[in-house]
Amino acid sequence: MNWMETGRFLMLAGAVLMVLGFLFLFGDKLPLGRLLGDIRIGSGRFRLYVPVATCAFVSVLITLLVNFFSRR
Repeated sequence: MNWMETGRFLMLAGAVLMVLGFLFLFGDKLPLGRLLGDIRIGSGRFRLYVPVATCAFVSVLITLLVNFFSRR
């Protein structure tokens, strides 16, 4: 077992948990789910919500993060 790799993994896991914690704390203040390209249709008891712009934004963000961290 390599202790250096274990330490790096634990630091990365801690950073990810901190980011998730901030998202849970301040998630209601973020505009995700209320972007201009999101489709909302509803009347009465029927409601349809299709988060097109939010999905595209999150996809681009995750792609950039994966490309940034996978380059070595």
